[in-house]
Amino acid sequence: MTQSKSLAVDCRDLKAKGNLPRHIAVIMDGNGRWATKRGLPRIAGHHAGRRSVRDIVEACHELGIECLTLFTFSSENWTRPKAEVKGLMSFLRQVLVDEVETLRKNNVRMFTIGRTKELPDAVQNELQRTMDTLKDNTGLRLVLALSYGGRRELVDCFQRIHEEIEAGRLDPSEVDEKVIDRFLYTSDWPDPDLLIRTSGEMRLSNFLLWQLAYAEIYVTDVLWPDFRRQDLYRAIAEYQKRDRRFGGVR
Repeated sequence: MTQSKSLAVDCRDLKAKGNLPRHIAVIMDGNGRWATKRGLPRIAGHHAGRRSVRDIVEACHELGIECLTLFTFSSENWTRPKAEVKGLMSFLRQVLVDEVETLRKNNVRMFTIGRTKELPDAVQNELQRTMDTLKDNTGLRLVLALSYGGRRELVDCFQRIHEEIEAGRLDPSEVDEKVIDRFLYTSDWPDPDLLIRTSGEMRLSNFLLWQLAYAEIYVTDVLWPDFRRQDLYRAIAEYQKRDRRFGGVR
């Protein structure tokens, strides 16, 4: 769980220690509860969470983190009330419009994973414009998981492998973990070293089920709209204390 908030963590100390995670994944949970606590509509929590996204992206950029994956909209989120889903899609599109210049200045590249063809056309178009604008940047890789589900990803992966076998481009006997890695949505990036989940829930929620096999997991009670870089620093400081054995013995 989260460490005490009484002790501040210095960014310079984290960098000096050197054992920084290459890839951080975040389940941004608690937007709805944050809004409900304040008597506000759920969408207000998502708007408030936008400030957290900006702060964490900037903090990862400053730390030199290679990759940040944000669980932005799950495949299960489509079952939410239609008005909420419509509001989320409109909000996502506006955020892309508003934040692209800040991302460009911070040398951030952006990518997506998931069945993004299920998103409204206007959102798909804005995502593509944003990614095109940022494609020549060389810094932090920001990955948005959109219409994403871990089981769906594995189904898509296995279907692609089946197509390769049927076409004669892949021998079934060659299928191993490396082959599966190659056909996942995340094939261009290292697996996450650190998973952060806000709001205190102890679930993976169908997120990166294959890739998180050996990730260090950090859960905090802080709701996502209240999560800021100092909370990120605490998570990384905890990660730096962990003994990562990947199933082996030292």
